[in-house]
Amino acid sequence: MKSLVLFLYCVLQVYGQSPIVVTTTSGQLHGTELDGVMSFKGVRFGQAPIGERRWQPPVPFVSAEAHNATVLAPACLQQFAFATSAFTQFLFNNPPPASENEDCLFLNVWAPSKSSNVKKPVVFWLYGGGFVFGTASLPGYDGTSLAINQDIVVVTINYRTNIFGFPGSRDLPIAQNNLGLLDQELAMEWVQLNIEKFGGDPEKVTIMGQSAGAGSVGLAIVRDRVKTPFRAGVLLSGAPTSSSPILSFSSFDAFAEAFGCDQTPGPARLHCLKNIPASQIRNFTNGPSSGDFGPVVDNITVFTNPLERLRAGASAKVPIMLGNMENDGSVFAVGMTNLTAFLEGEIPGVPISPDLVRSLYPGQNDTEVISDVLRDVGFRCPDELWSAAVTGSGVSSVFRYTYGAVFADLQKFPGAGAWHSSEIGPLFGTFNRSTATPAEAAWSVTFQTAVANFIKNPNTSPAVNWPKYIPGPSAKTFAKLAYNGNVEPGNFVDPVASTSLDGPCDALWNQFLDFTA
Repeated sequence: MKSLVLFLYCVLQVYGQSPIVVTTTSGQLHGTELDGVMSFKGVRFGQAPIGERRWQPPVPFVSAEAHNATVLAPACLQQFAFATSAFTQFLFNNPPPASENEDCLFLNVWAPSKSSNVKKPVVFWLYGGGFVFGTASLPGYDGTSLAINQDIVVVTINYRTNIFGFPGSRDLPIAQNNLGLLDQELAMEWVQLNIEKFGGDPEKVTIMGQSAGAGSVGLAIVRDRVKTPFRAGVLLSGAPTSSSPILSFSSFDAFAEAFGCDQTPGPARLHCLKNIPASQIRNFTNGPSSGDFGPVVDNITVFTNPLERLRAGASAKVPIMLGNMENDGSVFAVGMTNLTAFLEGEIPGVPISPDLVRSLYPGQNDTEVISDVLRDVGFRCPDELWSAAVTGSGVSSVFRYTYGAVFADLQKFPGAGAWHSSEIGPLFGTFNRSTATPAEAAWSVTFQTAVANFIKNPNTSPAVNWPKYIPGPSAKTFAKLAYNGNVEPGNFVDPVASTSLDGPCDALWNQFLDFTA
């Protein structure tokens, strides 16, 4: 290892990067320093979840050895729905990570070069991907811009997804079916133990995620803890609502049957399945016969009705920033034109009149209505319910937004608009600068700064004219961001009453999202 580290030192110096070493519970991390930012990539925080550790809770990785921390680690094994795989990867996995591996419990840290004894705020990032794909090793999640421009420490982590992270198996104790969430918890513990070594403040950690990552942030807030390992949360297009406590094991059972593991569910069948090569499992989950995998209600990491826990004060009382994209539903509505068929599939067994739904979205054709229904049911309505529940529990610092910034070079498909995840590039400063307009570059600075302001002090307004959220028609506190090309720091917020945008939620959709099973 010493010879390898020496070789890396020489290579880094050739490319103008300075080697730097930080000692952590994961060992002596040999990272790099360039233009005022220290970076440590591919830091192992959990032991390899392979072999007998497949489908087991993560085990901390502890080492005193030297480790190369200059290269992004492999992604966890990915699953892309067979019918839409090419389109999904074009949008969300482009360019893809360099590699995938079942051994994937790694994290990355970017931090401003140490210049004072003042510990810096920390943001802990959780990627989206529907709990079936996603990785911290995508270039779009590079933390350099956030670290240097906002003077904060950035941590991004891998967590297991699809059948590896959320198997939905009766072969396991119910509490071991949300392994990806346990991976997140272990990485949060790592941050508490080590982030001071990078100049970060363990008392000033904000957890932030997008889509499934935002849902993960919400689930982390809902969980009851003696000591919460974060002081605030940012939820970008995702907040958990009611879930059925009735568990289905059909996808995992079908997987076992496909590989000839026909033992009675239990240790013997699990042993059989643990001997299947990971590459073969990935081929199956990405094939036409794969089922659905995701979090299940275990009343430990996932609860039937998280909103009730928020209202009852049984969750972490922390400030939150949360919001949705104006066109969060557009990517999921591609190719859909039949509103009647869509509604029959959206909430099976519950008859919903297409004419009633059309009346909630006047002046739009059925494709546009479907897109906005998907936005509302999946994102805007959950945000409304969460905002009300959190403020009702006594948390005064809630900042709610809806994001309307649209740029030509981000229109990856017809009718995209401000589509689901198109805020990632501006937020991280990783947008394509060769195709971006000056307004897009300006917006990146504006939006990134506003979010970073919340990370630095979650109890004060993140921007001019962005007030703390109050539900209902009495106050204009729902922040519309950059809906009219307004991208400058002093003018990008247009606060409106929440009722001006939440009408369809209040009239119809909330009843399907907030229930006691």
